[in-house]
Amino acid sequence: MTHKREIQGVVVKKSGDKTASILVTRSVLHPKYHKTVKRFKKYLIHDEKNELNEGDTVIAVECRPLSKTKSFRLKTIVATGVK
Repeated sequence: MTHKREIQGVVVKKSGDKTASILVTRSVLHPKYHKTVKRFKKYLIHDEKNELNEGDTVIAVECRPLSKTKSFRLKTIVATGVK
């Protein structure tokens, strides 16, 4: 069995039917100044049941390409956002 990559992020937008956009934050060490800096990247994830709302913290797992830009699907909702 192959290892599937998991990402954790915050839902920033509901992007159409069964799709959500999440923002993933990671901390890296700056090569010159040796200070921890934040790096951000957005991913489109597949939400089969349309259960996500903006502000939710989620875990997504890598899967086969579902569209041109969508290669992750929802695994679990870690925390719900403020309504």
